[in-house]
Amino acid sequence: MDTTLQDPLVGQLLDGRYRIEARIAVGGMATVYRAVDTRLDRVLALKVMHPALATDVSFVERFIREAKSVARLAHPNVVAVFDQGAEGAYVYLAMEYVAGCTLRDVLRERGALKPRAALDILEPVLAALGAAHLAGFVHRDMKPENVLIGDDGRVKVADFGLVRAVGTVTDTTGSLLGTVSYLAPEQIEHGTADTRADVYACGVVLYEMLTGAKPHTGDTAAQVIYRHLNTDVPAPSAAVPGLPVALDSLVASATARNPEVRPHDAVLLLAEAREARAGLTDAELDAVPPQALSETHDGAEDRTSVIPRAFPADGDGTHRTSRLEMPPAAAPPRRANGPRGLSAGPHRRLITSVAAVLLALCVGTGVWYINSGQFSQVPSLLGQTQKAAEQRLSDAGLGLKGVDRVFSDTVERGAVVGSDPASGSRIRGNGSVRLVVSRGPEIVRVPDVAGSSLADARQALKKAGLAPGMATGEFSRDVPRGEVIRTDPAAGAGRNPDTAVALVVSKGGPVEIPDVTGLTVPDATAELAEAGLKAEVLPGRVHSPEAAGDVARQSPGRGAEAAEGDTVKLAVSRGPRMLDVPDVTGRDVEEARRTLEEAGFTVEVDRPFLSFSDTVGGQSVEGGEQAAEGSTITIRTKGL
Repeated sequence: MDTTLQDPLVGQLLDGRYRIEARIAVGGMATVYRAVDTRLDRVLALKVMHPALATDVSFVERFIREAKSVARLAHPNVVAVFDQGAEGAYVYLAMEYVAGCTLRDVLRERGALKPRAALDILEPVLAALGAAHLAGFVHRDMKPENVLIGDDGRVKVADFGLVRAVGTVTDTTGSLLGTVSYLAPEQIEHGTADTRADVYACGVVLYEMLTGAKPHTGDTAAQVIYRHLNTDVPAPSAAVPGLPVALDSLVASATARNPEVRPHDAVLLLAEAREARAGLTDAELDAVPPQALSETHDGAEDRTSVIPRAFPADGDGTHRTSRLEMPPAAAPPRRANGPRGLSAGPHRRLITSVAAVLLALCVGTGVWYINSGQFSQVPSLLGQTQKAAEQRLSDAGLGLKGVDRVFSDTVERGAVVGSDPASGSRIRGNGSVRLVVSRGPEIVRVPDVAGSSLADARQALKKAGLAPGMATGEFSRDVPRGEVIRTDPAAGAGRNPDTAVALVVSKGGPVEIPDVTGLTVPDATAELAEAGLKAEVLPGRVHSPEAAGDVARQSPGRGAEAAEGDTVKLAVSRGPRMLDVPDVTGRDVEEARRTLEEAGFTVEVDRPFLSFSDTVGGQSVEGGEQAAEGSTITIRTKGL
């Protein structure tokens, strides 16, 4: 029986030009295929709108708008659009094919990334969005699924399907476009989205790359939306202790709930990202994030199903990455041995053998000729509803032998996924065909593992036919440390077999981190111990306004929350940096101020009584001497 799940477009020639080879991704609005442009003989990606949406004029207009918008963005980090067209019920875009994976795939596999890797991905994304913003467009759906990472390391932004002119900020359909986890507060509250909405989404993506988890989660989309509106995105260092303060600041800048406080567009955020990178050491950039609780996860709020790209089949006929069964290759015909090497035998036996072969050929030809008019071909049935398939069989003069039903993740309930004999097979004119009809996806209920240990919860998920997903920690005063608080999706939710279920594990009650900057190392260690925390003194010393030997900086900082027993890293001061003081005597006051401030000092101006001069007559520290960086230099104007 042929029960192979097939896509009706795979193997077809669309619009007389594009030969569709394999399906690589499925989204809510369209399916993406790998195809070959037969005119130019090049591989490309073909984005085909779902036929059910092709009758909706607004969807088609949005689809065409994507083609026109992206075609104007000639940028190396934007997936290029080559063509747009339609054939029958299929409306499509022909786009650049990027062999590789999505950022979502990377996060599922690796969890949190090193800061250097996160910035290496963020910067080309911002470069692409910056080009779009300067051209007058807003993406409006930035998320890891739309960041493609090629096998050659190139990063490209894809799916400008929700792109819109900067001046057009209102969602006139009344529905929220975009993905809940990455929506800016103003998109949710007012339905507006300008360049700063893309900046906010990029800040959320950066947080997710640095921590391996989304900043706002919930059992329902409504809970996630509520947190976007009412809760600031937390500092990444609160989830991954030790992350540099500069990265906390970058995330905070991009995800400010008030759009007026954010960078105006991706160009400005890119400048901030590069400035943050410049201030980090190699050790900080290459710090390995703790992965103890990081595993793959499903990303249920993302609502995007990605099918890994197909590669040539293995020897058994299976596309390993796509999990679509391929029909086995036909065995090559055996070559008959020729007469060479025959021993001299009776001539009559040779004539008899040849005659037998000829007789068999003649009989076979005659049988084929007699019966050729009695055979039919099984019509194309894949993807048809059961009723339509039965009608096609009847129209072809064929009967229905019966109906088998199987689970299918790719073919909607009630549609045909296969038949016996298969479509295209020869069958006697009065023969019958057995249909294989989809029951839709098989559903598995998420078990209730709240209160279980992490190990027991994972075992329960596997026993239920689900995959343990990424585990993240969360503070809880009610659930003991190490026990599961909840799952995502929630207990009782229906999911396909092998779907990853994320686990939220209690870190115990939160401990507020005290401010120990300015204290001696022993005093700082004692104060942290009193709060239930550990101190780790970093090697080397740093210049700071604090006295030499005192704590200059701490990470996480004051007011952040940590779990009992967590470690706070302390950097020890080597005292302020001593700088040469410029000689500004005789200069104009404003010029002198600028010179001293550029040299690293704070400036105060002292004007003697009845002095109306703007010329510097003296300075508190003479030129050529040294003073502490950031200290105050007083300049005095000339008197009468």
